[in-house]
Formats: sequence, C-alpha cells, structure tokens
Amino acid sequence: MSPSVSPPVAVPARQIRAAWTDATITVYQAYPPEIAGPAVAAGRFGPPFRRERMTWIKPSFLWMMYRCGWAAKPGQERVLAIELTRAGFEWALANAALSHYDRDLHPDRAAWSEQLRTSPVRVQWDPERSLRLQALPYRSLQVGLSGAAVDRYVDEWTAAITDITGTVREIRALLDAGRDDEAAARLPVERPYPLPAGVGARISTGEA
Repeated sequence: MSPSVSPPVAVPARQIRAAWTDATITVYQAYPPEIAGPAVAAGRFGPPFRRERMTWIKPSFLWMMYRCGWAAKPGQERVLAIELTRAGFEWALANAALSHYDRDLHPDRAAWSEQLRTSPVRVQWDPERSLRLQALPYRSLQVGLSGAAVDRYVDEWTAAITDITGTVREIRALLDAGRDDEAAARLPVERPYPLPAGVGARISTGEA
C-alpha cells in the first residue's frame, strides 16, 4: 500500500510512529554540511552545532522530508538519521511540556505556562505527511530539546548518526519519475512506539 493512500485501519489522531528496536529509536534532523559532516564523522554532535539553541528531532521520516523539502532547502541539505537510546527518548517525553495549551490536560493556562517555562523539552503535534507530502488527518510528533536535554542528547542518548541524504535524493528522484511504488518501498518501516505508563498522558496522545 502506498503511504499516500489512507490506511484501512484508523490511525489515532496523536500517535508516535518510528523506526525502533529493543534499545534505540531513530529520529531525523537536517543540517548544512558544516554541521552534518563533523557529526557523522564523530558519531556525535559537536561544533559548530550549538547546544544553547533548541534542537528539534522528528521520529517521522516523511515529516522530515516535508520540513527539509527532500534535502533541498537552504541549511537543510544533509539529512541525518540519529539512533537514540529509548531510555533517553522516553526521559525527554516524560519531562516535556506541550507547545500549546490543552484544556483537557492542563488545569488552566497559568499551569501550562509554568510547565512550559520549567521543562527542558517541548513537544508539538503537526499533521503527518503522505509520500507526496500532503497533510494527513492524523498527527506526527516533534520534540524540541533545550538546556539539560540537549546536553543529554549529545553526551548520553546518541548511539549512532548516519547521513541518509543519498537515500533521500533517490526517493525524490523516483517520485519525480512517477515511480511512487518504488519510492514507497525505500521508506523506513515505522511502527507505533510503545510508551511507558503515564508518558502518553504527559504529551497528550490520549493514552494513559
């Protein structure tokens, strides 16, 4: 089935879907060559990567393609697949604040504002994307790391960094040639991610 077609089984409005193993989860970022090159060579982020800035990680490959324009947008010419420890990823979610106020989750706006101010991690839900990068009727997670969370991301959580720009360009070339089925076959396999108890409520997935 092509990802551009709605799945026969309803997808929850907010669900983390990712490539993951027993130990790691893969997230994506896109950078200019001067940041991506040293990171791939060292297997971790270092200068000119700036820890003091919020860094956004995305478990969805196609949402990353929407964001970086298939590695064509300025400053996002290199797409990286970063394998994180699941323990680190789950710590980030357990210490996250939603980027928007949710009346079903927060007692009032003041409580949400305080959580946003004190949390080192921010999460937001944006429309998931199809193979042709059209908005789908369910959401994809983005995770913004700042402060102590960025330090942990760089120093503790990152297990491997792989430059997948070549694969990204191959998929885009197949799409440009109208070979959608072949392009879809090159996509990473993303499955619903099993969240620890309580974390789903923290990030408003609708799970306990």
